[in-house]
Amino acid sequence: MTSPQPRPPDVTVVVIVYNDAARIETAVRSVLNQSLRSHEVIVCDDHSTDGTQAVVERLVAEHPDVVRYIRLEANSGHCGAPRNRGVAAARGRFIMFLDSDDTLDPHACRNMVAMAEQSHADMVIGRCIRHDVATGRETSWMPWLVQSKVVYESLHDQPELLYDVLSTNKLYRHDFLTRENLVFLEDRLYEDNLFSAHAYLAAKKIAIIPQRIYTWNIERKAANLSITRRAADIRNITDRIIVTRKIDDLLTKHDAGDLRLQKDIRFIENDLRVHLARLGTLPEENQRALVDAARPYLETLQPEAFRQAKPLPAMAAYLARQGDYHGVATVHDYMVGKPFQPHLTADLVVHDGRVYWSDRHLDDELGRAVLDVTELGLQDRPLSKLRLGGRIDSVHRDGELVTIAGSFVNPLGRITVESAPKAQLVFSERRSKRRVFKTRAQLVVDEQRIGWTVAFEPEKLLRPVGLIDPNYSVRLHLAVGTDSADLALFAEDEVTDALRLPARPKLTRLTADLLQGYRTDSGNVALRLDADGSAAKLGTAAISGVRNTSIGSRAWERAAELQTSLRQRRNKRATKLSWYENVFLRMPVKKGTVVFESHMGKQFSDSPRAIYEEMKRQGIKFTPIWVYATHPTGFPSEAKLVKRNSWAYLQALGQAEFWIDNQGFPHDLRKRPETTYIQTWHGSAFKKMGFDEATIKAQTEQSQQRLQRAIDRFDVFLVRSEHDVRTLTQGMRVGAELLRVGYPRNDALVNGGNEAEVAKLRKSLGLADGRKVVLYAPTFRPEEVNRKSGLQLPFDLDEFVHRFGDDAVLLVRPHYLVSFALPPAYGHSVRNVGNVHDVTPLMQISDALITDYSSLMFDYSLLDRPMIFHVPDYDDYVGSSRGSYFDLGSIAPGPLTRTSEELIAALSDLDGNASAYSGKRREFVAQYGEFDTGQAAKAVVDRFFRSGARRG
Repeated sequence: MTSPQPRPPDVTVVVIVYNDAARIETAVRSVLNQSLRSHEVIVCDDHSTDGTQAVVERLVAEHPDVVRYIRLEANSGHCGAPRNRGVAAARGRFIMFLDSDDTLDPHACRNMVAMAEQSHADMVIGRCIRHDVATGRETSWMPWLVQSKVVYESLHDQPELLYDVLSTNKLYRHDFLTRENLVFLEDRLYEDNLFSAHAYLAAKKIAIIPQRIYTWNIERKAANLSITRRAADIRNITDRIIVTRKIDDLLTKHDAGDLRLQKDIRFIENDLRVHLARLGTLPEENQRALVDAARPYLETLQPEAFRQAKPLPAMAAYLARQGDYHGVATVHDYMVGKPFQPHLTADLVVHDGRVYWSDRHLDDELGRAVLDVTELGLQDRPLSKLRLGGRIDSVHRDGELVTIAGSFVNPLGRITVESAPKAQLVFSERRSKRRVFKTRAQLVVDEQRIGWTVAFEPEKLLRPVGLIDPNYSVRLHLAVGTDSADLALFAEDEVTDALRLPARPKLTRLTADLLQGYRTDSGNVALRLDADGSAAKLGTAAISGVRNTSIGSRAWERAAELQTSLRQRRNKRATKLSWYENVFLRMPVKKGTVVFESHMGKQFSDSPRAIYEEMKRQGIKFTPIWVYATHPTGFPSEAKLVKRNSWAYLQALGQAEFWIDNQGFPHDLRKRPETTYIQTWHGSAFKKMGFDEATIKAQTEQSQQRLQRAIDRFDVFLVRSEHDVRTLTQGMRVGAELLRVGYPRNDALVNGGNEAEVAKLRKSLGLADGRKVVLYAPTFRPEEVNRKSGLQLPFDLDEFVHRFGDDAVLLVRPHYLVSFALPPAYGHSVRNVGNVHDVTPLMQISDALITDYSSLMFDYSLLDRPMIFHVPDYDDYVGSSRGSYFDLGSIAPGPLTRTSEELIAALSDLDGNASAYSGKRREFVAQYGEFDTGQAAKAVVDRFFRSGARRG
């Protein structure tokens, strides 16, 4: 009688490895520790030459019934051969793949098998998490594909699955792989791409689960760098194209030609982008070789793929197809991802009222469509948000004097001699930023490029400490009026090598006597302390001698590891919160210190600004700290400025006597009892707010409690009407004292004033010709934040310009979280005022307002000027999306328009609007602005900041 055959395991996990003795055990144990016990592990070794075999054989000895080891006779150089060997030996009903440097989630097999059996799908896809080993940061791979549990009948139901080419975050039926003869290519890279595409096309059902399945560990500086991550190699791009052509053949074979467009878009957005990244840093011959390798295949792509792909990758692909090597490099300079430093090097041009990446290829219809970058909004962005970057072109030394010269692009000729630009070359210590040295730069302004030159004596200017500050960044600080930018600098290798600046460290020249140029991991130029003279070489040799002893080496390595660990931990939110709680909140409160923040640091504006300026007007003695989100441009120079969520920010909040903001400091920061939090808020309530919102009601109890704790920090909450008391404060469950004084930001609307600022604003916007000014300021819509074009006007701008362009100027004010791109063609009659910090002076210079559901309606009504409510989505927004506290149609102090034609008609009769709705405007102010009497800022200052004032 024969013994029964053992029941096959549910899952076989094929783990491939090559020379990875340090990590293979962790990978295998992530399978051994699965909550689904019915599994086996097959380790397929691509003929490792390190200690991998010994590690795996030990695991086999420990788990002989679960772990098997297959060693290939020779190294294949690819991932395909070991995976195929593993599948051939597998006994499981399902197959999964794992790389030796990655891990599976403890419940990966259980969740995947459960979904496969429930759905009867041939393959199941789960969430893959990219884990940056150095920083601990985790991001989801293709998160939009795994948002929820779903089953697709075929790839046609979700063509975007073609974007996920990984084989490792998936489970396959063993009989499915056998039936369809699904195997990996063994002689090419990117075998995953072809295998995944074949599986998608052949699968009868494809199931998705949102759970975490696979952890993909990213080690950017690993010595044994993944062969597929050496993306600039010619062989890599050649293999990629060969594999992609095979995918094209598969699409044809499976009568799936309709999916070709999606595949072409993916090639443009993902595949080609990876290979051409940092093209501008490569030698010219390498640039040409890479572009030339891609051109023949790019010529086979459908033109529509270039039109539908994301703008920057589409431009790079089109320019590569055209053989425009310089153009491709400029695009990749601008769109490189971390850790590289993006920088603008393209010569933008305006043609027929549109903005183009370059003046080449505009005679080609496809070129005009792809190279049109108007919607990127580069023409409107402040310099600080343009990602400008400069070049160092030469370094010359004459005795003790060093002259450095370079250049940077002048975007659309925006920087003129008349604008009086100024620049400084800034050397700053890279770690702490505490040591900074500056020298003035001379500028030569040209319409396309700006040249800069500095001449200085390095030994007099540069005084590093030595040892503790080995690296310095080099940037060009550019200031044009109130706008400014810090430009990272780039250079060719020979120029970088020539950047040798004599230095005089405070710890004497025995520690170093030179700052030597080098290229950082981000691609820009920096300086490191080095030894050139005999004394410095002798000193550094002595230091190296101590470091090379066994004790010194261990101590140095330990110090370096500790420093790296501290630097990584220092930037983690948990570390910052721990310091905030245990250090900053226990430090003494700094009397008279006031932290001001407006719209999460995006602006110097609103009621916090009004209170700040009233305190200055009254001569109050206080220490102001203003918060900025990304760049300090436009914030008051007389105040201390701190970046939001920085260490300085946390310390300021921890020790401040007062917090004043209009939206909310980070929810996870506790307020100490000795600090008074004055919440000015940023608008009355038409839309449902706080816990009255459907989205908040749908949140978990934990999320709602977190929001409530943040609101409970308020000590005082400003309101401008009893309507606010009944709606806004109740919807937000505000328990703070309600200060019925109105909004300080509206004092200027009631009293007038700000004459100098208003005049300056008019001049900067070119509003000196007597035309009427119409302000368009819509409410916030979340879907506009990530939309590439940002705000899309819900009316015909051409018709506005045609009808009113000679008599009126339209100011477009998007929400501060939303971008807006204005084509230069409309420059005569339309202005993009999204970068103006404060909306109050914009209201003051406007003769009429167009809005929808924005709380600006309550503020503007104080001016008693015409208002139009353009609400084409009224039924959806009020009825289904956000909800409202009152019927706008019956109460609005102006007409409601739903079509572009109705809006144009309303604009043509602003004088009639002014008289017809005068009564409704008065009623509106009485009901919704009863406390706005022009004394709000004074009331706050008198209450909290005058001598002997009562705090709470």
